[in-house]
Amino acid sequence: MTDKSLAEMFPELVAFLPCETPDQWIEEAAKPENLDIILIDHANNELKAASAAQSLILRYKDGVKVTGQKRIPCNVDLLNKMSRLAREELRHFEQVLAIMTRRNIEYTTVKASRYASRMLKHARTWEPAKLVDTLIIGAYIEARSCERFHKLAPHLDAELGRFYLSLLKSEGRHFSDYLTLAQEISDEPIEDRIALFAEVEKEAMESPDEEFRFHSGVPVKTSEAA
Repeated sequence: MTDKSLAEMFPELVAFLPCETPDQWIEEAAKPENLDIILIDHANNELKAASAAQSLILRYKDGVKVTGQKRIPCNVDLLNKMSRLAREELRHFEQVLAIMTRRNIEYTTVKASRYASRMLKHARTWEPAKLVDTLIIGAYIEARSCERFHKLAPHLDAELGRFYLSLLKSEGRHFSDYLTLAQEISDEPIEDRIALFAEVEKEAMESPDEEFRFHSGVPVKTSEAA
């Protein structure tokens, strides 16, 4: 385990997030009966992250087609960073799957949380704004994952705690990569877009959520009992 706070390790990431994970979510996630759903949803999230990175490569390998304008040339930095990210996320998937196998946890189908979809519905539909918003959303997903890994680790058994802390470096880098790319690609300042998605992300974290998932909000049962 680490004695360092997340702010000491990743100050920019902590400043980027609009709020901390609610204690109610941590209390629910720490319950042994919820370990299966945490690991299954975590595995799913790693797969989706890898798929999203690959999709960005395929969609933008020929550049960005801007309506009524010439195509913006391919951003090689985007392709390289998404390629590395996809490989790392697939490796994380393999690691989660191995943990599940050792613990006899069946990899069953579970419904995804509303976290990402809440932000995606606010994304603009024209280029390059669509790509910029997609990258900002990716930064929030990676930053929140990093924060939850760090906050949840002390409440888990030694193996899982060490594993989640081992993911912090890569998750922090993924956050930085997404945000840096958004700033590079945008033809205008992105502070307003960051602020908009910060409001959406905060609402997703702090509002009651009926389905408990890795990126869900305040568990309904816990919030109702408060």
